[in-house]
Amino acid sequence: MKHVAALLISLAANLVLAPLHGLAADPARPVVVALGDSLTAGLGLPQDQSFPAQLEKALKAKGHDVTIANAGVSGDIAANGLDRFDWSVTPEASAVIVEFGANDALQGLPPEATKKALEEIIKRLQAKNLPVLLAGMEAPRNLGKDYVEEFSAIYRDLAQRYNVVFYPFFLDGVALNAGLMQGDGMHPNAKGVAKIVEGIMPKVEELLAKIPPKG
Repeated sequence: MKHVAALLISLAANLVLAPLHGLAADPARPVVVALGDSLTAGLGLPQDQSFPAQLEKALKAKGHDVTIANAGVSGDIAANGLDRFDWSVTPEASAVIVEFGANDALQGLPPEATKKALEEIIKRLQAKNLPVLLAGMEAPRNLGKDYVEEFSAIYRDLAQRYNVVFYPFFLDGVALNAGLMQGDGMHPNAKGVAKIVEGIMPKVEELLAKIPPKG
């Protein structure tokens, strides 16, 4: 079993790192790492319709010469993102968008555990002097009012404590809208991703403004 676990870890590392290699061919071009779960990875979509791909295209249309690296892994909880931090946030990174929590909530994990993992990710990013955009998530209402409120507070509290750029709900305007979701009701379709990009764009531009000029 140890050999199987090691193999899985190795494969995961390769999958995460693959899209990041070679991104800094132009050392003056910022590289923003989108670190997250299936909502970032683009589960069920062609890669050119994923959140990082659509965001990069939209930014370039607005005159921002920037690369958005897809470091999303489907199924990840916040703790998984922390575990693969060093694989995902490579030296090319200029800033990071952090998007975790959907799977934590779906599994009914203790909000405090999710908060602890996200906090450590933010602390490690700030130790590298990397600007951070924290994307919030909401818990399903069937988990009860107390859980929903405690979960939502995770992101607000961390954003205030660490003074990071904050987008309160990654799926704002998309969740529960059948026309913007895939058949599973959990992942956005291409139009839904475009809606996410439209909503989060001002915060991404705020993030870009915090990137110090290179060289």
